[in-house]
Amino acid sequence: MGDNRRTEFLPYAIPLIEQDDIDAVVDSLRSNWVTKGPKTVEFEKRFAEFVGSKHAIAVNSCTAGLHTALVAAGIGDGDEVITTPMTFAASANVVIHAGATPVFVDIDPVTMNIDYTKIEEKITPRTKAIIPVHIAGLPCQMDEILDIARKHNLFVLDDAAHGVYTQYKGKMIGSIGDATAFSFYATKNLVTGEGGMITTNNDELADRMRVYSLHGMSRNAWNRYSTEGSWFYEINYPGYKYNMTDIQAALGMTQLAKLDSMQTRRELIAKRYQEAFSRLSEIEVPADRDYARHAWHLYIIKLNLEKISINRSEFIEQLKAENIGTSVHFIPVHLHPYYRETYGYKRGDLPQAEAVFDRIVSLPLFPKMSDQDVEDVIAAVQRIIEI
Repeated sequence: MGDNRRTEFLPYAIPLIEQDDIDAVVDSLRSNWVTKGPKTVEFEKRFAEFVGSKHAIAVNSCTAGLHTALVAAGIGDGDEVITTPMTFAASANVVIHAGATPVFVDIDPVTMNIDYTKIEEKITPRTKAIIPVHIAGLPCQMDEILDIARKHNLFVLDDAAHGVYTQYKGKMIGSIGDATAFSFYATKNLVTGEGGMITTNNDELADRMRVYSLHGMSRNAWNRYSTEGSWFYEINYPGYKYNMTDIQAALGMTQLAKLDSMQTRRELIAKRYQEAFSRLSEIEVPADRDYARHAWHLYIIKLNLEKISINRSEFIEQLKAENIGTSVHFIPVHLHPYYRETYGYKRGDLPQAEAVFDRIVSLPLFPKMSDQDVEDVIAAVQRIIEI
């Protein structure tokens, strides 16, 4: 591939913002609606249709969506919620915000998703829910998780922060669990800057989540201030300020309209990476599964450290010197100081997650990447591996 180094830095993720996105946001700014209004309602409708769910509630983050869903499902003081340590801390933080205790189950070291075969051993009389996290966009084994949940009468809340476009056995994530929370953060597959969505097929749960996510009011802002609405409202629950704005929703709708093409580009980049890196014994490429459509939110390689002369930190630094940005997804939640100090977790408690963490690196993967960007990443990795 030659020895030409990049002269410009390539971040690991950049959103694809085009003129149609800008025009949609400007249109909202020029309208009479900049907070939650008709565009938010329309975005909810379109997103529900996209994932195949009956309901979608737009919120200001995936974290807000997870918290709203837990509280609306009745999860609270004294309860336990099972989840994975291989996730961003928000997946566990929301359990604490709801008044419950997060309980971590180790991961499958190949897929990096929660190991469903270890879930039942962590279930106690206090267990009320499971939060599977679809890491990098590869779905968890939902049939087995749902079977366990139904056996023990547990609420299943999918953390699909990485899962916009993830499919499991032909069904979109967002239509399978009892509720699902999505992220539209700046690096995600669908971007609204900050923002998220909760989906569900449960009518009563949807009604509660709508109320809880906007102060617990009986009427949302659109109903109160439109010509069809009334000034009168009642507080039915001490809810949260979690609503999405029309500015975000306008961007969300243009992003959703081109999500197919953005996903196709992600898949092409991932395929090229898989072809190149699968030839290197020093690297373990990300898992994929026949029953899944991988969203390829992230491309996470695992370094076979025994076969290279440098450690993970040095690998990252050398890529940075090649003007290639990276990240690590994630530091296992139980290793963070709060979780160690509060719950007594330590290294050795979840060995698979810890072993995987020590050797993972997320490489650049986003639709805006050019073919040359992709080849630059491959060439840089190969040069470092050969040192």
